[in-house]
Amino acid sequence: MYQSNYRGWLGRLWHWVFLSLCSLIFLLLIGPLLVIIPLSFNADSYFTFSEGMLRLDPEAFSLKWYREILHTPNRPGSHGSEWASAAWTSLYIGICATLIATALGTVAAIGLSRPEMPYRRIVMAFLISPMIVPIIITAAGIFAYYSKYHLAYTDLGIILAHAVLGTPFVIIAVTATLTGFDTQYLRASYSLGARPIKTFARVVLPLTFPGIMTGALFAFVTSLDEIVVVIFLASEEQITLPRLIWSGIRQEITLTILAVATIMVTLSVLILISVELLRRRTERYLAPQSANRA
Repeated sequence: MYQSNYRGWLGRLWHWVFLSLCSLIFLLLIGPLLVIIPLSFNADSYFTFSEGMLRLDPEAFSLKWYREILHTPNRPGSHGSEWASAAWTSLYIGICATLIATALGTVAAIGLSRPEMPYRRIVMAFLISPMIVPIIITAAGIFAYYSKYHLAYTDLGIILAHAVLGTPFVIIAVTATLTGFDTQYLRASYSLGARPIKTFARVVLPLTFPGIMTGALFAFVTSLDEIVVVIFLASEEQITLPRLIWSGIRQEITLTILAVATIMVTLSVLILISVELLRRRTERYLAPQSANRA
């Protein structure tokens, strides 16, 4: 039934060519992950598939590299595992940066969605510029600016920098949700005597919640995977997961890096699934409004 939309042999040929191109692109993107994930269970200390792994021998697979994450000694004077400490630092910075980016991005998106907002396109282009400007230029500019105010090499400086990188994702996600927002809800709320703050809390916030959560999840993933800004702004004691992985690749490569990468990929996939579920919820919400307008 799906192929009936492609009439004639030329249409069917283009259909299969298009599917083949999409499959090839998907394979090129997902191929490295298909290598990293099984290698993280390698019982040997080599970045190759052993003969036992190729034979699917259970003894060739092991969880020792995942256990190594919790038992890798930290730097002298510190307690706990080095990887666990870096994971905590990444989560702490990511959560704080996400909260700031979500608050700023939501307010900015609501302001940009109002028709009386002057120079909306210029302001929008300026706010999403961190997504367009090369990250190394952004990191160098942030470092030069933060150095004047003694924010470099501090947790606050890294959090604010990650919030700057995550805010455009929140703005785009919330703006997309507000595109189908019915302003009659606002007029109804005002006519019933609700003040702007109460209208925002009771009307705007619940209806735009899927877009807000989508932007927040993207902002969190951006902070969790960020390495360039951390290299510029972080001190020797501020070790995040991407920075620790980068240091491990440069100094001593172990399969523990692949185990950590597998966990991060799994977390990213779960977040993307959550984003897709929120997107479908937004579509179900916008569909009745579009039908009513039509």
